[in-house]
Amino acid sequence: MNIDAMREKNRQHWIHPVSSWLDQEHSNAKLLSSGKGAWLRDAEGNDILDGFSGLWCVNVGYGHESIVQAAAEQMRRLPYATGYFGYASEPAVKLAAALADIAPGNLNKVFFTLGGSDAVDTVIRFIKLYFNVTGKPDKKHFISLQRGYHGSSSTGSGLTALPAFHNGFDLPLPSQHHIPSYYPYRNSDAQSDDEIIALSVTQLKEKVSELGPENVAAFFCEPIQGSGGVIIPPVGWLAAMQRACKELGILFVVDEVITGFGRTGPMFACDAEGVSPDFMTVAKGLTAGYAPMGAVFIADHIYRAIADGLPSGELVGHGFTYSGHPVSAAIGLEVLRLYQEGGILENGRKVGEYFGNQLGKLIDHPLVGEVRSRGLLAGVELVTNKALKTKPDRSLKLGEKILAAGYQNGLIFRAFGDDIIGFAPPLCCTPAEIDQLIVKFTKSLNDVLTTKEIQNAIN
Repeated sequence: MNIDAMREKNRQHWIHPVSSWLDQEHSNAKLLSSGKGAWLRDAEGNDILDGFSGLWCVNVGYGHESIVQAAAEQMRRLPYATGYFGYASEPAVKLAAALADIAPGNLNKVFFTLGGSDAVDTVIRFIKLYFNVTGKPDKKHFISLQRGYHGSSSTGSGLTALPAFHNGFDLPLPSQHHIPSYYPYRNSDAQSDDEIIALSVTQLKEKVSELGPENVAAFFCEPIQGSGGVIIPPVGWLAAMQRACKELGILFVVDEVITGFGRTGPMFACDAEGVSPDFMTVAKGLTAGYAPMGAVFIADHIYRAIADGLPSGELVGHGFTYSGHPVSAAIGLEVLRLYQEGGILENGRKVGEYFGNQLGKLIDHPLVGEVRSRGLLAGVELVTNKALKTKPDRSLKLGEKILAAGYQNGLIFRAFGDDIIGFAPPLCCTPAEIDQLIVKFTKSLNDVLTTKEIQNAIN
């Protein structure tokens, strides 16, 4: 099928995730055909550097033959095995044990999901069950951060605090609440790291007091806010919020769907602050995008309370047909081996430091207000007045124009809705590829800067 015919079928039949349906009816999809390492090739033969790892997920890069072999071998031997009715498969058992070995603290129990969104929903259900069986049935309210992202499922999307995921969907639910993001670059109420941390703690305590501590079940957060614009908290923020949750008698849930598996440097972002939450969600880097899979880590004390709190023999009525899918688990095991034995995690640490230093040099560009990064995760905040931190007028569609210029220059990144550019290059990148990323992105900024309407907007 030729490219034009493929694009027409795409317009007619495939509803893309998080897209404007009307726009898609009149647009040409960018058809991707192959990938190797940090590079993709589209259907027209253009080579493109993937500065976003697919959707924050292809951490090990494209085209690892060992992963393909692990999947093919498992498909030949046992393509499916249910986890229901007491059945198990070797890959799922091994992966659960391997994950427990590397998880923070006492997160020794693993429940497999299909991805990040259903992992969040799983946590919500387990938290409700936990408080019901421990005699606190009124604790049904949940708190998260503005600008946070916790999936797009029917429940988790209410904890997500981005307008597109609420508009028209009757969300958030009455039991879902949000406190302000710490957002250092635009925090008008606190400036120093200590002040920002103290303010977040105060805001959480005030929200719990407002709702009544007897009614609040848990606080959800990402170690770094991903889809909210790669908003990075001060060092110590995560640990301080955990301490506050313990003081308040509410559970602490960390969403590491984006940050897990080396994205910020350590295996998990929690490791950097010695944090061990009550629940932790992962996905994306778990299989590096080679197959769908997510997981929920459950702390021993939470698991024990649920297991012992239910009547003997009573089922926990939560599960999915593909929980612990053996092919996804086999892939996950090989990806984990590549992180640890294949040098991917260590390379990500080294290249992440280089990436942050090189990207940081763009701070002098007329359109750049802030560059923030941790490991191989970064955000570039666009402004039209650096001193006043003025956001571009929405009519300029600045982020969209830079995104389009990036693709023309052979680079993929993400443009968030409020003119923040996001990067998440694969952990396999070389310094030379990082240099190419910087050159291509700088050219994209400069290409857009040549247009008269953008020049006129800068002041």
